[in-house]
Amino acid sequence: MTPLPHRAKWIATWLAVLAGSLGAHRFYLYGKRDSWAWSHLVLAVVGLYGVWRMRQLGQDDQLAWVLIPLLGLAVSAGMLAAVVFGLTPDETWAKRYHPQTAGRVSGWPEVIGVVVALAIGATALIATIAFCAQRYFEYQAEARDGRSAPEAK
Repeated sequence: MTPLPHRAKWIATWLAVLAGSLGAHRFYLYGKRDSWAWSHLVLAVVGLYGVWRMRQLGQDDQLAWVLIPLLGLAVSAGMLAAVVFGLTPDETWAKRYHPQTAGRVSGWPEVIGVVVALAIGATALIATIAFCAQRYFEYQAEARDGRSAPEAK
């Protein structure tokens, strides 16, 4: 088994912050054969397709309402990965990603990356929950109004 190339914790953290929804951090750490990296990419692209559908077809497009939360989940997962990477102890990181070299002490890039990831991830997750709840209650109101309309006649 060939030894892993050196993988910097601050680079993995910032890749997760900047392009985590696309799986960039996973591609950096594990390469092109990582199925989880591809799943990040697929979720993000499908979610973006939902955004495109809603912009083209309007808010009544039911498929868009199903697809858009996938983008929010992909963003939230990327931010969670950034937090986990940034808070991983240096010794653990060194054992996993470059056992042949000594680990350095974490610095400000990781700390700032974690703070940014928490802000973006919390916002994305809350927005996704609000989006889903809004659609659910609109659907319930439409169903209720649709049933009560024939009774009024």
